[in-house]
Amino acid sequence: MRAYVGITDRDWYRFLRDRPELPEVNFWQPSGQRAFRALTPGEPFLFKLHAPHNYIVGGGFFAHFSILPVSMAWRTFEEMNGAGTYLEMRRRIEKYRRIEPRPFEDYKVGCVILAEPFFLPEDRWIPVPDDFSLNVQTGKTYDLGSANGRALWDGVFAARAPVVGRVAEIPGPTRGAPTLTTPRLGQGAFKVLVTDAYGRRCAVTGEKALPVLQAAHIRPVSQGGPHRVDNGLLLRSDVHDLFDAGYLTVTTKLVIRVSRRLKDDFDNGEPYFPYDGASLARPGREFAPPAKEFLEWHGDAVFRG
Repeated sequence: MRAYVGITDRDWYRFLRDRPELPEVNFWQPSGQRAFRALTPGEPFLFKLHAPHNYIVGGGFFAHFSILPVSMAWRTFEEMNGAGTYLEMRRRIEKYRRIEPRPFEDYKVGCVILAEPFFLPEDRWIPVPDDFSLNVQTGKTYDLGSANGRALWDGVFAARAPVVGRVAEIPGPTRGAPTLTTPRLGQGAFKVLVTDAYGRRCAVTGEKALPVLQAAHIRPVSQGGPHRVDNGLLLRSDVHDLFDAGYLTVTTKLVIRVSRRLKDDFDNGEPYFPYDGASLARPGREFAPPAKEFLEWHGDAVFRG
């Protein structure tokens, strides 16, 4: 079990500290060139301020990493990016890249998506471990079974016990390292996970134009559906609308069905009928396929068969 200490600026911390109701945050990387592989989902990611403020000031639980156009990162997370406006986020990227503004460039940014974030008040900041070099540019990984790692986790646990207490403890003389749990995803993490699960292609049409692709819940959250990949489909925006309205569904055998009501109700629908009986594209191997229970619910409760 590991924890990662990532370096961030005080403005990002202050902005998000004042919004404790946010269910997730995007710890974005301005370069968008390097994948983040230090953690697996459920492991803690801690925030350290830039020197000379050498303290841990909060954290969250790693959910997913993706490299996204800044426009999509903003549409997905908005103020959960730690900025008040899209323009402010772009300015910060330009600052850290040390470039002049490029208004028509959709910068790629690395998105470390964190669930259940917490931010410590200044009087509860935690000094960084002694072995955290001030020359570190991005962050450092700690084994929570090591002496420094256990001391770090105990400090975090003590500073924010009501939040990190959701993680199971290992019996022993100290609080112990946390066990791995599945983080509770928010809407933004759900969108990005589903987008990546389906290879950034519509699961029905194969469309690859990212601006028109949307992560659809099979069973909506308002109807008891969770933010989980197996309750999601990546669909082109028009197909998403038809799916939500019941003119299209997917069977438990992952076969697409298009309702004849599309023709009856609108005297149209010819572009969609060729998909009737086709196979739904499956997500990547590392992602769960659509769950039978959610597909059955959609077919019974929504589809206009």
